[in-house]
Amino acid sequence: MNTEALLHDLRRQLHDGGLRGCFLVRDLDTGDELGIDPDIQLPSASLVKVPLALATAERIRRGELDGATMLDVHPGRITTPGPTGLSRFRHPARVAVDDLLYLSTCLSDGTAADALFGLTPPAQVGDLLHELGLRDITVRHTMGELSDTPVERFDAAQVDLAHALAIGAGTGGRGHRVPQLDTTRANTGSARSYVDLLQALWTPSKIHPEVAERVRELMAHNVLRHRLAPDFSSDATKWSSKTGTLLNLRHEVGVVEHADGQSFVVAALTESEVPAALQPGAEALMSQVARALRDHLRQL
Repeated sequence: MNTEALLHDLRRQLHDGGLRGCFLVRDLDTGDELGIDPDIQLPSASLVKVPLALATAERIRRGELDGATMLDVHPGRITTPGPTGLSRFRHPARVAVDDLLYLSTCLSDGTAADALFGLTPPAQVGDLLHELGLRDITVRHTMGELSDTPVERFDAAQVDLAHALAIGAGTGGRGHRVPQLDTTRANTGSARSYVDLLQALWTPSKIHPEVAERVRELMAHNVLRHRLAPDFSSDATKWSSKTGTLLNLRHEVGVVEHADGQSFVVAALTESEVPAALQPGAEALMSQVARALRDHLRQL
């Protein structure tokens, strides 16, 4: 199948599966790439924890922060709900900055991320990205801002209504009645901007090698592996990634390193048009589309 026919078929599959998708796959060695709408800006959700990890690690390297510094995290002080880590703690805890980095990046712990944002606020994270030549990812707010969506306001039995609002309340200019989905107010990025970020981490020039290695190590230990990992993990590959989920958004960005030396950056940012919280079929479809793009690029 030629490239044009493949892209047409993948767009059809996404449409039939109720997904709008923005994808980009890039060969780290050659720079060759293949994608679907890779320049559309979408809310980043938890993908923003990668820029946060980069900024935190860079400030530790500069001596502005100490990774061994212990922070007191009190229930109620950082009110970011989540399924893992400190987000589920019921009592105060003292956690080192280095360990907050692990919790935020590898477990996608929103409370840990907001403790780090307390040290390096969103505007400072954005400034550090710009300093490192990464200008197309915006960081405007903490993870706590994501905890006041229609999902939290509706009864659990009405979660479909929250997702219907997320799907139907957008505008052509990518504004939205839900602030967290409004690209003029949310943390945002495109498939291309996140591919650029990961390329800068895997082939560092402006980013210090020690900082890049630290963030790569964190992404390699990401425990959320239900989305793209099934199509990119094997005995002959290493998959390092970060997911992002908010209402009808399902994202993942990562790097697959093959035993033969080839490496590809993969970004899959999607919006579901199905008003349901749990959609394993959508997870599988976005993974299959990303894999098909990688496989085709590898054969070119």
